[in-house]
Amino acid sequence: MKTSLLSLAAWLLLFQPGRTFWASQTRKNCHNGNYHISVLMMNNSAYKEPLENLRDAVNEGLVIVRERLSEAGLNVTVNATFMYSDGLIHESGDCRSSTCEGLDLLREITREHNMGCVLMGPSCTYSTFQMYLDTQLSYPMISAGSFGLSCDYKETLTRVLPPARKLMYFLVDFWKVNDAPFKIFSWNSSYVYKNGSEPEDCFWYLNALEASVSYFSEMLSFKDVLRRREQFQEILSGLNRKSNVIVMCGTPESFQNVKGDLKVAEDTVVILVDLFSNHYFEDGVTAPEYMNNVLVLTLAPQNSSSNTSFSERVTAERSDFSLAYLEGTLLFGHMLKIFLENGENITSSKFARAFRNLTFQGFSGPVTLDDSGDIDNPMCLLYVSMETRKYEVLMAYDTHKNKTIPMATNPNFIWKDHRLPNDVPGLGPQVLMIAVFTLAGIVVLLLLIALLVLRKYRRDNELRQKKWSHIPPESIFPLETNETNHISLKIDDDRRRDTIQRLRQCKYDKKLLQSDYYNLTKFYGTVKLDTRIFGVVEYCERGSLREVLNDTISYPDGTFMDWEFKISVLYDVAKGMSYLHSSKIEVHGRLKSTKCVVDSRMVVKITDFGCNSILPPKKDLWTAPEHLRQAGISQKGDVYSFGIIAQEIILRKETFYTQSCRDQKEKIFRVENSDGLKPFRPDLLLETADEKELEVYLLVKSCWEEDPEKRPDFKKIESTLAKIFGLFHDQKNESYMDTLIRRLQLYSRNLEHLVEERTQLYKAERDRADRLNFMLLPRLVVKSLKEKGIVEPELYEEVTIYFSDIVGFTTICKYSTPMEVVDMLNDIYKSFDQIVDHHDVYKVETIGDAYVVASGLPMRNGNRHAVDISKMALDILSFMGTFELEHLPGLPVWIRIGVHSGPCAAGVVGIKMPRYCLFGDTVNTASRMESTGLPLRIHMSSSTIAILKRTDCQFLYEVRGETYLKGRGTETTYWLTGMKDQEYNLPTPPTAENQQRLQAEFADMIISSLQKRDASGTKSRRPTRVASYKKGSLEYLQLNNSDHENTYF
Repeated sequence: MKTSLLSLAAWLLLFQPGRTFWASQTRKNCHNGNYHISVLMMNNSAYKEPLENLRDAVNEGLVIVRERLSEAGLNVTVNATFMYSDGLIHESGDCRSSTCEGLDLLREITREHNMGCVLMGPSCTYSTFQMYLDTQLSYPMISAGSFGLSCDYKETLTRVLPPARKLMYFLVDFWKVNDAPFKIFSWNSSYVYKNGSEPEDCFWYLNALEASVSYFSEMLSFKDVLRRREQFQEILSGLNRKSNVIVMCGTPESFQNVKGDLKVAEDTVVILVDLFSNHYFEDGVTAPEYMNNVLVLTLAPQNSSSNTSFSERVTAERSDFSLAYLEGTLLFGHMLKIFLENGENITSSKFARAFRNLTFQGFSGPVTLDDSGDIDNPMCLLYVSMETRKYEVLMAYDTHKNKTIPMATNPNFIWKDHRLPNDVPGLGPQVLMIAVFTLAGIVVLLLLIALLVLRKYRRDNELRQKKWSHIPPESIFPLETNETNHISLKIDDDRRRDTIQRLRQCKYDKKLLQSDYYNLTKFYGTVKLDTRIFGVVEYCERGSLREVLNDTISYPDGTFMDWEFKISVLYDVAKGMSYLHSSKIEVHGRLKSTKCVVDSRMVVKITDFGCNSILPPKKDLWTAPEHLRQAGISQKGDVYSFGIIAQEIILRKETFYTQSCRDQKEKIFRVENSDGLKPFRPDLLLETADEKELEVYLLVKSCWEEDPEKRPDFKKIESTLAKIFGLFHDQKNESYMDTLIRRLQLYSRNLEHLVEERTQLYKAERDRADRLNFMLLPRLVVKSLKEKGIVEPELYEEVTIYFSDIVGFTTICKYSTPMEVVDMLNDIYKSFDQIVDHHDVYKVETIGDAYVVASGLPMRNGNRHAVDISKMALDILSFMGTFELEHLPGLPVWIRIGVHSGPCAAGVVGIKMPRYCLFGDTVNTASRMESTGLPLRIHMSSSTIAILKRTDCQFLYEVRGETYLKGRGTETTYWLTGMKDQEYNLPTPPTAENQQRLQAEFADMIISSLQKRDASGTKSRRPTRVASYKKGSLEYLQLNNSDHENTYF
């Protein structure tokens, strides 16, 4: 527990700097006439703007601020503190690494005590959002970027470049215009082209349009995202498209690259978002032919009122970004002047939240900020005049008033009659007439079907209310294996129709048969099997609601479990419980997400009701607090259980999810023993809910009130959800048929993505299995096993086999821990494996400290097997000359190497954990060559030397002399010492005296090395990961011993 508290304290200090250092640091950098602005100079930015330009912009702004404060009679010091990243870790150059870099700089400010009055924050949405997520920023932040919707409505954030929200408001307002001379149709559909290669501003602008919960998506009846160039060209040419309007972001050159040489369809309208470009207003600019069907959305031009050297420089490639830093500095000066003149505290929360709903004098004129702290820049929509080939203003948009103003009365368009076309292609009177008659026929047919179903339902209901349904055992069959598990049952309906009998009095209540409702599972009756009586209820194929919520692959959030579907699920549960409470059963008593089942049509039904006389109540996470304290059941307890289920559906997380507690028993204890002022409940933050979600959140919170009398009943819950569900459809202007078609399209699209994802997972698993097999067995052997199922053993006339082991390995193991031995062998043999990869050899196995390699099998390579083994042995010996044990510093590590060539048999042995094994006298002789060799020497047989002499490679070797080999007698052997014209950094072999001294004093040397390590304070190695599994090799986790009882995480 102590360790957990220390970890929590460290997390608060590192990742929530706003809570710890604001009060103390502002006394130094924002107090007594000394006011600083802290500027984060991040390598990962929204634009490729040199940091020097941004620094010059801030300094230029400070000069203007000092002049304005001096004119107001305020004699204070205003400076800027620039915080640079070290550049060692965050070097991607774009916003991908901005999150970590921003938090690192924030921690650097804490350590260096450099926090000023205002933070000029990051321009990347990722970084800004993470700062507000992980920290509590109680000081103002000014950002030249942070365009994403996730950065909207932050109390202390001010954005001096137009955010995505402003762009959405304009597009929606422009889509609604139908009374302009050049636009007589309201638009309700659009395509959005987003290929993922856009710059930072375009990425977040298009991301806002793509989001299914955004204002733009809610106002359109149809929207689709085009992600490939081929899709864009297909829609551009008018083939099978559902809308004439396409929105994209970029420059005219971007549109030309995507369009290519394709001819654009007549009714096509392309909205090109290019806000930060003055190209369209420059003198002498003419529009190219490919821009005829394009409307350009950009910022209105502004004329600078300053004559400085910097004003000329900010007109470079990204001048708007540098200008935003300048405007942010002037905004800081404006607020500083106001608070100093009024004598107010600069370090108060009022100052942090004052950077909004104001107008100040900027570098290029007055600058206005809205209620959310976002800049209001007027936008304009440009078109290409067919007469002058110039870009002319079609409409202007006041972002402060959210109002579109037509500027052109008779624009010379390329479109027919100089008017923008309808967004729906080919929509004419005949099509509308056909649609009306078709819908009328469908409505009449549905009414007839409904009448017939209602009539049959009433007759069946009357029959069920009169008689019990006792089902004979021979009418019950287990479901097939591919349908579900064997304990589930199904009814033979044809045989059951004539077997309705009167059931004798039993524990089952007749009220169950009378409870037949669309959102309740149907109770068919009882059946006697093996002297026991079972109840037979309706089977729902998709399982419980908890299982559906857990299955994020089959039911993804984006396409299936959207907000509309979640409301529908809540509505189904509420309708079932409302009917249950008004029936003779009156109360469920054990309502939970596992008691809500989903049928094949995605209808949620309540099950396991009416058994309160049989089963006692149970304490769990769904149980109301009053029933935790005193066992019982009630309708208000069911309402509390519904609130817990609703939180599961909304957040789609574990039952009773809360960040402050994860243990189930602790949650039940805290609910049972919580006080009445602030009872313990799951997380459901109203601050994170948008407007359409807020009412549902409030309803759920009212369901788990501590006082049961304050909880609503299910009639009120049902009516409230019905109202929300109806308003949701009215806002989307979507009929039920449109909803059905849209959901079928989403389901089809999700099914395609699911199949593609499963196929990719299968391919990845197959490739991973192949890589693993190739590590265990030779490639040819693996292919033979996969194709034929067997591997025929084979005799190889001539191969070369390598053996090596570590001198004194047993003694080293005696004075080392098991983990240190594993680390030592892992370090050595990892390096050996890397050397082996550079030669035409096959690693056979490692046995303890023995390392076995062969060449010439399973692929025959002529005489190359002796050459490759010799080169590999020289490389390994060179490596051992520089290797040093980490846990025994200063201790020499010697190996013996033996090489022999000759015939060999090889094949796969075993079924479980099969191994590719070598057999023959050659293997034994190679092992004898190693055991009779000397440390740091390559001991080679005469057969291997004879093969080397037949090749063009000139190896250097020495005659050792006659050597006795067990089983073979005395033979002439050799020492391999190198290769002509190639240098090897081979270690010097020990002399006979050194070898004898090492054998006698090896244990003492190890003890001395351990004492030296303890004296120097060298710590055990932390767990490290070696090699990436995704890059084609296995991943090993190295463990270590720790002096502490706690485990490293």
